Amino acid sequence: MPKGAFLKRKMGKITDYLKQSVQELKKVNWPTRKETIRYTLGVLGLSFIVAIILGFIDFGLIKAMGLIIQ
Repeated sequence: MPKGAFLKRKMGKITDYLKQSVQELKKVNWPTRKETIRYTLGVLGLSFIVAIILGFIDFGLIKAMGLIIQ
């Protein structure tokens, strides 16, 4: 197989991939700005709550280990 044919075939596959990717991105139902902000705040809030819970668990385990070790 000539070297030029190999490169042409590979470039054709890459071009097809990029075209299909653009077509799929046009089909995506993108969230609105309001939805994005709401979801972001929800994730941040939930992360904060989980951090607080894990902090209390960690604090409790540290105190328990202190009592066991003494």
